[in-house]
Amino acid sequence: MVDINQVKQWAINRWTLGELHGISHWERVERNGLLLATPECDVTVIRLFAYLHDSCREDDSYDEGHGPRAAKMIVGLRKTLLKDLSDQQFEMLQKAIRLHTSTHSTGNPTIDACFDADRLDLGRVGIIPIPEKMATKKGKKIAKKINPYRY
Repeated sequence: MVDINQVKQWAINRWTLGELHGISHWERVERNGLLLATPECDVTVIRLFAYLHDSCREDDSYDEGHGPRAAKMIVGLRKTLLKDLSDQQFEMLQKAIRLHTSTHSTGNPTIDACFDADRLDLGRVGIIPIPEKMATKKGKKIAKKINPYRY
């Protein structure tokens, strides 16, 4: 079993940017992901996504390539921190990280929960999540509660 705390500590140790995309954000993404998880979701992948999806940011503001860079970077963790993941889990994690800023949904419940877990924390940068831009039913429902006057 993957030790989430080791992955979390690894991410904290290498983080050099500010808090906007740092530990407090990652912890909220993990919490959101656990709230969004359905029985068909892989919770391990969701939790790992929370701590790895922003790990290759070069800028705490706009950084279009950070998802693909992080997806490449985790290949180097495959034989260490991520060695206990199945090939399927690793592929889902890599895909979720690579596409989290460029794709609306994939139809995969785990990956879509990862996307929405991150989107539900957009309030930290002044963006209110829009239900139509959520990939999951639960994400849409939570986004409607965040912005009840929109509907």
